[in-house]
Amino acid sequence: MLIVRKTGRVGVLASAIALGMICSDFAVLAQTDDPLAAPLESARRQRDPAQLESLRTQLQQRLSQNPNDAVSQYELATVESFLADVAEMRKDKKAAAAAVDNAVEAVQRSIQLNEKSADAHSLLADLYGRKIGLGGGMFLGPRFGPKIGEENKRAMALDDKNPRVWASTGRQYLMAPKTFGGDVSKAIDSFKKSLTLDPNQDETWVWLAKAYEKQSDKANARDAIQHALQLNPQSQWAQETSKSLEK
Repeated sequence: MLIVRKTGRVGVLASAIALGMICSDFAVLAQTDDPLAAPLESARRQRDPAQLESLRTQLQQRLSQNPNDAVSQYELATVESFLADVAEMRKDKKAAAAAVDNAVEAVQRSIQLNEKSADAHSLLADLYGRKIGLGGGMFLGPRFGPKIGEENKRAMALDDKNPRVWASTGRQYLMAPKTFGGDVSKAIDSFKKSLTLDPNQDETWVWLAKAYEKQSDKANARDAIQHALQLNPQSQWAQETSKSLEK
């Protein structure tokens, strides 16, 4: 489920985590009266640095007026995660790590304000995964790996019909070492379940392609990436994945 306002309104694959973490929540939020919803969805699709900086400033200003706004805290976390994407594309690991830390802080505040948000718990699980990728799995895996599982279990218990929850669970299965529960087949099943619930998630189609690629199933991987590109031709991550599948 999406977070609802109190007013009643509604490392090999580290770069993959960076570019493919957030799904199309804002496409739905854009149908509400939140004035930042449409720009947030645009930012998700394009990862435009100037737009992201502007959104961060606007959300910080909004939160300075009402720090107990769980939705804005969640939105700020997503913007910080997008800024981490930009930093990683620029190969600025230090800036990426700082943005991920900011995102973790914001989504934790969101959960403190609304601990029943499945979306927020899934986002936190993904962010913990990014910390492992950016910091070196050997050192941070034992610390954050269990937290990923805990957050995804909490999200699933809250809303097992949420496509984002299934996508995050799929990433957990895909990214974890086999000795710690990694399972590519379960990852594929989770991504498929997510896409059955919402077939318009371009980034989850890329994740599915990545999972098929890991199984050396390039035919299904190419099919999945074509779905992603049809939904979002602007996606740099989908474009790069498509090129890699042709090698």
